[in-house]
Amino acid sequence: MVTFKDIDPFFVIDLANPENPEILGELKIPGWSDYLHPYDENHIIGIGKSTVENEWGGISPGGVKLSLFNVEDVANPTEVDTFEIGGRGSDSEVLRDHKALLFDKDRELLVLPVRETTSSYSNVWQGAYVLGVTEAGFEERDKIAHYTGERENYWSWWGSSSAVKRAVYMDDVLYTVSLEKVRMHDLNTLESINTVELPYSEPDYGYPRPMPEPMPDDVMR
Repeated sequence: MVTFKDIDPFFVIDLANPENPEILGELKIPGWSDYLHPYDENHIIGIGKSTVENEWGGISPGGVKLSLFNVEDVANPTEVDTFEIGGRGSDSEVLRDHKALLFDKDRELLVLPVRETTSSYSNVWQGAYVLGVTEAGFEERDKIAHYTGERENYWSWWGSSSAVKRAVYMDDVLYTVSLEKVRMHDLNTLESINTVELPYSEPDYGYPRPMPEPMPDDVMR
């Protein structure tokens, strides 16, 4: 379990007696994890944000942070490795919806949807990071872009139609899906195979949404 105020306490809790849970160990580290995913019986993947000290002496969120925790010694959990993406304003769909994460231990594969920003906020990148993950930590394999550049539209940042919502693979093809397109890459080489544009209309109000295909006349009748 993770809680956060100024620092991230990572707790290992014994639930053998549900009426009397017991804290076995804890680890205090910068940043926090919004989502914890089991890697194996001794390791946990944490996905959240890094933190930076701001000019007022407080704490502000930084980029997206992945942590690999070792909990084999429950009294002394450790952070084996970290991987940070982007600066302040960077985000991931996984922080709100764990189904957006693609993880396959046997393939040593982790695919993370990301909105990546620079510290100047001048550019925004929407896509997915493809990482290798083992007991030793994380390794960047490639980045799959769905959008890169500048947009004046507020939705470039929040609820963007270019934001990757899901990543899946079938056989040896990796699919990354946003509201605007589906991109296909070879899972072994990560070379681009194809891109399919989806029918999409910019919203008149608020949150982007897919544009439905017109219904055939015979269906309408």
